[in-house]
Amino acid sequence: MKKPSRNPAERTAAKPPVKGAALSGLRRGMTLELLIERLDPEGMGVAHFEGATILVAGALPQDRCLARISHLGQNVTHADLIKLTQTSELRTKRPICGEAEQCLGCALIGMRYAEQVRWKHEQVRAELAAYPTLKKVPVLEPLSPNQRMHYRTTAKLAVAGTHREPYIGIYRRASHDVVDLEDCPLHHALVNRVVKATREGISKLKVPIWQEKNKTGVLRYLVVRVSASSNQAMVTFVTYRRAFNEIHHLARFVQEQVPQVVVTCQNVNSSEGNVIFGPHDHFLTKQQTVQDRIGEVEVLISPRSFLQVNNEAAALLYNAVLERAGLTGKQTVLDLYCGIGGIALTLAPHAKRVVGIEMNTEAVADARRNARLNNRRNCRFEAGDVRELLADSIEDEQRFDLVVLNPPRKGCDREVLQQVAELAPERIVYVSCSPQTLARDLDILSGLGYACHELQPVDMFPQTPHVENVALLERIPVKTA
Repeated sequence: MKKPSRNPAERTAAKPPVKGAALSGLRRGMTLELLIERLDPEGMGVAHFEGATILVAGALPQDRCLARISHLGQNVTHADLIKLTQTSELRTKRPICGEAEQCLGCALIGMRYAEQVRWKHEQVRAELAAYPTLKKVPVLEPLSPNQRMHYRTTAKLAVAGTHREPYIGIYRRASHDVVDLEDCPLHHALVNRVVKATREGISKLKVPIWQEKNKTGVLRYLVVRVSASSNQAMVTFVTYRRAFNEIHHLARFVQEQVPQVVVTCQNVNSSEGNVIFGPHDHFLTKQQTVQDRIGEVEVLISPRSFLQVNNEAAALLYNAVLERAGLTGKQTVLDLYCGIGGIALTLAPHAKRVVGIEMNTEAVADARRNARLNNRRNCRFEAGDVRELLADSIEDEQRFDLVVLNPPRKGCDREVLQQVAELAPERIVYVSCSPQTLARDLDILSGLGYACHELQPVDMFPQTPHVENVALLERIPVKTA
């Protein structure tokens, strides 16, 4: 892998130490010898020094290390790992990625995989145990994909530097420094090939890179999406302005170097901030989608479609939902936050009718196309606010036997949970990427008459601290006198 670089034009100024940290005797730049005690929920190593809590990215429990303080906060202090003086037994014998300490994008990549799974299992159990209503809920052993490296089929990467020395990668934690990635061990092989070709194309064609400081240049982000089943790729160049000629030639160069790239697109985003996509897409190829397969479902992917980044693990997740749905072909299903319809279309062959609701209108358009692609005529997808459409369903006295919840990381609003309970489905299957908000919402649902019977974790993101979960809830029978 090419030595990681940082974009010097985007370095952020260091914050001055806060009073509490100064009183503890710690200061920015100080080197400490630490024993890592545990990991926090984000996969950061946790140590203590003279009563202060120190977080060290890239460190594992049982590691002894030298770490340099990089940021002083009121409650916790962050430090950069300098050197391991004694390695943990949890570590892999051979490092999987030589640049892990620079990148910090995969907090658990140095940990043996069995230990990763064990840690994630304990994290989920601990979140549930914090609520009396959930202490006895069985948490099953996590489902793990066979492919634990090079599984990531979507990459959204920042572009920085200059055309003479372009950087394509991710932002270093808590900064706008871009760590240059070339052969990421988590990215699908096609993603890495596209990144390499784009870097070469930028230099060869002298494509101007966007400079935030002086508001010049064109290219801001590179987004690559791969169909694992067809081994084809879609590439989106996000630019500050239209700049047709530069991006047209860059797209052609990338396609020549990587013939598996069948769709190229330019997205124009002239807004400030870190939002990647702007409102306008301009396709540079006649083909505008790639087709992929997840489990038994065929899906068409467009540049901004939301789709899990690990196909094999996504199939495990969809199947886990199907197993807990209890469908016999007679039930009506409501899929909330349905995205492009992956779960809905997995359930459709086993249900009488499936209704999907999603705020994102583009995702709903994708879901409708996917329903036609899979010949699922018993699916209907609606775009709109979940609360408003649920209110309409309640008013119309619609009945659903099963409700699937798959909200974003922040979980469901309490009002949505109350509305779901008012619909009175026999079962709820809750899919979540956040154990914290999942536990909170399961506790709320327990007070609304739904008991959680079991929870199935799915390791969607090996080498990272993230874990998906599928929870089965059933309506508690009302006791009669």
